[in-house]
This record gives sequence, structure tokens and C-alpha cells, in this order.
Amino acid sequence: MIEIAENDCITEKTAVALGFFDGLHSGHRLVLAETEKYAEKGFAPAVFTFNAESLRFKHGKPLEYIYTNFMKLEYLEMLGAKYVYSPDFDEIKTKDGEEFVRDILCRKMNAGAVVCGDNFRFGKNACCGAEELRRFGEKYGFEVRIINLPPDAFSSEKYRNMLREGRVYELYQSSNAYTLCAEVVDGNHIGRTINFPTINQNFAERQLVPKRGVYHTIALLNGRFYDSVTNIGVKPTVGNYDKPLAETHILGFSGDLYGAFVELTFYQYIREEKKFGSLDELKKQIASDVESVLADSPLNTDFNCDNI
Repeated sequence: MIEIAENDCITEKTAVALGFFDGLHSGHRLVLAETEKYAEKGFAPAVFTFNAESLRFKHGKPLEYIYTNFMKLEYLEMLGAKYVYSPDFDEIKTKDGEEFVRDILCRKMNAGAVVCGDNFRFGKNACCGAEELRRFGEKYGFEVRIINLPPDAFSSEKYRNMLREGRVYELYQSSNAYTLCAEVVDGNHIGRTINFPTINQNFAERQLVPKRGVYHTIALLNGRFYDSVTNIGVKPTVGNYDKPLAETHILGFSGDLYGAFVELTFYQYIREEKKFGSLDELKKQIASDVESVLADSPLNTDFNCDNI
């Protein structure tokens, strides 16, 4: 996938999907898939989005984004985008609707077709919508495809609320599985002293943190999937961290992962985070969590990579 820089322009005609694409859920994938239908006209699939970390507010409310920009770009490439332009919001926010269409869609992205959901807004202060986009398409010579989403369609806000409630199994079942991919950082090494070594991964600033507690997760390492137990929280038994992080014990794996980016898919919520009276109590609980994970592992039965 080619990331378009500020001074770049695409030379071949494109079919551009428009959206913030936070979470890249099933509704977003409908929009992205539509761009591939223009291949018969020779249009390359492209995406216009915003850098996830640059958008601080949405609909007048502070935004907790689901995926970092790094993750979003990785998944857009997996979903077939050949080009992506993801500027900071501040670089675009003062353009009115026609300036956005002329300068970004036409000149920079060379759009032959543009695809978006029926609720997409663009231009300064979100002044334009689908009807304005159609009129600009007629004026500037590109096709416009509006995806009419049903009222109960999956949305990013619904995704956020489900994560806040720990409803990750429902997300997994609906092929909207939540994934965390972040660098493994140094921890306090307590896990290895109780025979349950763990990796630690931080959430980015303003990234949404799912409901605190213990989860059954699936770790992807070197092309292989492993059952794992992930605690999201502040490690109350061993010292209370200032910010919640993900601490994961990967079943059946041993090795040094510091500095690596490990991908965790959240399968099921197990229990709430708890402060234990001793490390021995914590060890017994982790052993129980591991038994629960092994007894209900999708890797043994209905595991479907398409759900991830």
C-alpha cells in the first residue's frame, strides 16, 4: 500500500473510499469493498481518512479512538487499499466542501469514483453531505456511490460502547473482533516469578481502553495463533500503575518479545480485575483463568480467521 504524502499526487485514476474508519467494522468494510468494483474501469482502490490521533473531537464530544493510525493503516492494506491519504485533521478542517473535493479528491487523489456511507460529512464544520458530494461529482467529473446503511447498522459508536462494556465475544461472533497490536514493553517481571510470564503493552494517548478485567485473547506470533490470558487494568496486586495497560500470558510460548509488536484478538471477557491478598492467591487465580481458556478455546473448535 502506498501512503500519500502532503506533496504527492496519484497519477492513475482511483475509486476513493471516504471515512474516518475507526475500528474498520462491518459497515466500513461495505464502503471499502465497493471501491474494488471499479477495477473493471481501471480505477485503483484508494482511501481518504484522517490520522486517528489527530481527531480530538467528533460530533462535539471528546473522541476515544479504537485503533491507532498504525493499526488502521495495516488493516486498510489487508482490506485491499492500494493508496491511502491520512492527513492530520488540522490540515484539512478549514477547507470548505468544494475545496476539499477539488484539492484532495480531484487533484491529489485523481478520483474517478468516490464512495461513502450516507451519513458521511465533509467540508468546514461538516457543512456538506451526500447530496453535495453528488453535485460536486457532476461538476468535476467523478462517479459517486452512496452506501445507504440501515438504521440498525453497525457503527463506531456502537463498537466503542460494546468495548466499554466488555462485550468482545459479541464482536467476535459478528466478525468485528477487537484487536490490540502494540509494542511489547518492559514490566515488573512479577509474572515469571510465579511461573506465569507475561508481556506488557500500553494503550496510546486517547485510545479507548476496553472494560477493565481479564479476557480470553488469541495471540498471533510468527504466523501462529496461541490462546492467551490478558488483564486490562492497573495491576492492583503488584503496585497499581497510573494508566491501564494490557498484560498477557501466552499459553505454550516461551521467548523474549521485548520490542516486538504482538497482535491480540479479544475473544471473551472472563472476570473483573481484582486485588489479591498475596502473590500466591494471584497465582491460583491465573491458573484458574488458564483452565477456563483451555476449556473454551476456539482454536480447538470453531476458530475462524475471518472473524479477526
